[in-house]
Amino acid sequence: MRKIESHACFGGTQEVWEHDATSTSCAMRFGIYLPPDAQRRPCPVLYWLSGLTATEQNFITKAGAQRYAAEHGLVLVAPDTSPRGPGVADAEGDDIGLGAGFYVDATQAPWSAHYRMHAYVAEELPALIEAHFPVTNARSIGGHSMGGHGALICALRHPARYHSVSALAPICSASRGWGRKAFHAYLGDDPAAWKAWDACDLLRAATRRFSLRVDQGDADPFLADRLQPDLLRAACAEGGHALDFRMRPGYDHGFYFVASFIGDHIAHHAATLKSV
Repeated sequence: MRKIESHACFGGTQEVWEHDATSTSCAMRFGIYLPPDAQRRPCPVLYWLSGLTATEQNFITKAGAQRYAAEHGLVLVAPDTSPRGPGVADAEGDDIGLGAGFYVDATQAPWSAHYRMHAYVAEELPALIEAHFPVTNARSIGGHSMGGHGALICALRHPARYHSVSALAPICSASRGWGRKAFHAYLGDDPAAWKAWDACDLLRAATRRFSLRVDQGDADPFLADRLQPDLLRAACAEGGHALDFRMRPGYDHGFYFVASFIGDHIAHHAATLKSV
């Protein structure tokens, strides 16, 4: 691993690291915030997944999350949103290709050579973090927009791996909304193959009951056609899952919204992780 950045922050350290990832077959970067408590003992980890067009930088520089992670003694890990580098496939548009991995494992060429972001986020990255940083194996996951979709599917596909899951303005049903273009490219033309990567379909098929925390702004321009929270409500009701859904008046989709409620989400995860 190669340390790219290190900054003192709220008594802890905000770092950015790069490493050669086997799952994506390219160099990947992630941000990691080590709170003051990490200087004395291993801490639980909150993985936070970002949205379309983001890198590892957006969340760590715009959300103001380090203040709350320091307060609660959580390590924050924020990976990039897609593979990058020479030879990595790309396409026109901000909802496919670089910056738009959708946290799935692509099966179709040329995407399948590198776009295995689910394997990276759910398997390779946690193993790396737990081997090299002062953390416990207590994990939670959350995300924003495309990253909210990613957090939901990671938790639903690996129910024993994460102790809690939350999302801010998530893409609730990527195969029906803000992911159809990418799903066609990454997973092929058969919609049946998409169900394994769609949060609403996973909720309906789940044999274990989940508890989800979701915040959404009612002034979000993507609310009705791309995020589709009504589909998430219906899937939770049908599957018998607990959904704590909070519609926030006046908030849009951007980082002013994220910064306003990230403290609540970190406190939510911390309460669960400290009881592990």
